[in-house]
Formats: sequence, C-alpha cells, structure tokens
Amino acid sequence: MLFCVFAKSELRHLFEVLSYNCLVGPTVKETSPESWPLYAYEQVFDFADLAFEHTTTSHSPKKYFLPHRLTMASYALNDQSWRKEVHFTPETPVVFFGMHACDINALNRLDKVLLDSTYPNPFYAARRRNTFIVGTSCSPQPFCFCESMDCETVLHGCDLFITDIGELYFCEIRSSAAYQVLQGISTKEAKSEHHALFIQAAKKRKAQFTSQMDTTDLVMILDMEFQAEVWHEWGRRCLSCGTCASVCPTCYCYGTEQLIDLTLGSARKEMRLYSCNLVDFAEVAGGFNFRPESATRLKYRYYHKHRGFVEAFEESLCVGCGRCGQACLADIAPVDVIASVRREAEEDG
Repeated sequence: MLFCVFAKSELRHLFEVLSYNCLVGPTVKETSPESWPLYAYEQVFDFADLAFEHTTTSHSPKKYFLPHRLTMASYALNDQSWRKEVHFTPETPVVFFGMHACDINALNRLDKVLLDSTYPNPFYAARRRNTFIVGTSCSPQPFCFCESMDCETVLHGCDLFITDIGELYFCEIRSSAAYQVLQGISTKEAKSEHHALFIQAAKKRKAQFTSQMDTTDLVMILDMEFQAEVWHEWGRRCLSCGTCASVCPTCYCYGTEQLIDLTLGSARKEMRLYSCNLVDFAEVAGGFNFRPESATRLKYRYYHKHRGFVEAFEESLCVGCGRCGQACLADIAPVDVIASVRREAEEDG
C-alpha cells in the first residue's frame, strides 16, 4: 500500500478530476427538527454541495448496488416471435466520493454472498465492479458501535481512503486506478511525522466511541439462549415494519414478481428488497408461515447477522453503523438487544 498527503485545498481538485464520471457523495438532504443536518448519498455536480466531513447518512449507499426495486428482465411479443432483454449493466461507472469505513465494510460483506458465493448475483456484480470508491474517516456518533464489529477501519474494498490529520489529508492508495487519479492533483510523500499524525487521529477517533457491543463468545451465547424469554419481550415491542432492513447496509433479502401488461404484449420481472421482519416473509404456498410471530422474526434477523453469517464467513453481517436503532420506531437498538441476551445468559448460568 502507498501513502501520500495533500493540502485540504486539493480536495476540490480531486473532486474535479473525478467529476468527469457520475459522482455520488454525501450531501445535506434535510434538517432535523432539532436543527441537525440529515445527510444522504446523492449525485453531486458541484463541489460546494459535497458534505465530505459528514456524520452518518440516514441511508447507506446500498441503494446504488441493491436498489429497492430493480427490473431484472423485460419481455416483448412481436407477431409470432418474442424478445427478452436482461438488464445487467448500469449505464455509467459511478464514483463514490466520501464513504465511511463501516459502509465500505458492508459492501465487502455483501460481496461474500452476492459475488463470491456459488450463485453470484449478476445485477449486484455489474454495479459493484463498475465503481471507484473514495473512503474517508468519520466522527463516531453516540449510536455507532462499528469499533465493536471491527469495522471502524478498512483494509480493502475502496480505491482511496482519506483521513483528516489537521492541516493535511493523509491518503491511503489502494488501487492502480487511484494512483493514476492522484497524478491530477498536488501530493507529497507521506513522511514519519505524517504517519504519527495519522496514528494520533486514529486514537482520537477510537476514544470517541461511546456505544459498544460485547461480542465475546456471542455465537455460543446465542445458541444457548435460543429459547430465552427476552426474545418475546423484544418481539412484543417490534412493529414488524421492516424499517431496520430498509436502512441496514447489509440486508440483502429480496423477492421477485412477474408483472404482465394488460395487452399481454409485454412483461417484466422485478426484484424488490424485502425484510425478514415483515409478517409474510416466511409464508409459503398453502398459507403456512414458518415465522408468524413477531418475536421469531426479530430473533431470526439477529441470528442471521450474529450467528449464521459468522458460522459461514467467520465475521458478523452487522457492521455497527447503528442506523437500524436510530430509525426504529420502537427504539429497538442491537446493542440493547444483545446486552439483554447476555444478561439472561448470565442469570441462567
């Protein structure tokens, strides 16, 4: 890996070099009732609209890789023949300018299922491989626990990663494409004093995490507490609205349906993201539902992320961004849920 530093004024030049492409970055979307800025990943045309030093966005950049609704294929009848068109490839490459470590790690974990598995998802692959990602360090929010999930830093999954070290940006170069892009701005070789400032910045960020999840022996504890009463308590609170999955950067469950035009001359096959918390998620033909109760659906979501995915890929599917807890209408946060399960395990022990 190569390192360099550049003046903060050069960030605009880096933006301009990359803005030849479709460029998506954090912007101020709205203002909360408490006058806090609400950030969102949107296409950016002007550097002045980029909120590079943003906090957590309400939604992750997942929608650019796994849209909530996606036309997979379309069909058209023409006299005695018919034509099928499969919509694999996005129109243009996309540059993500300012993605936090937790969201990059979320993409890395989605890759394990949607790129590297026995049955890769070609629609996700077309978008994932057609991107250039500029990562940036974050200021931890009170609800973030990505440090507990080992997601506050990244080792791969982006082309550049930029850290604020005071008067300069410290830049990690992760790809040959990134090296070429940096030839368009003024940079300097990172020296020992810059490395020291980078380490200080990392320590400062680490100390800002106030929310934590104890993951020690979590898989074993979840196995032991599968029948714990605490799941029913959280289930009675859960509204089964699916908001948590909507904002989660790693939820990837989806359903498909065929939509046929009334003229019978055309049709299309659509994919829609779904949530395991919705009441009909586990319903099968004949009307039988494997998880009709809210508690079993909520428990399934936690076991998928913190137990099943760990068994399959040796790491949790949760990256600790905390968006689900922030968005939940019933104030259900994963840190609190896992802590309650651990308490019940201790009481049982």
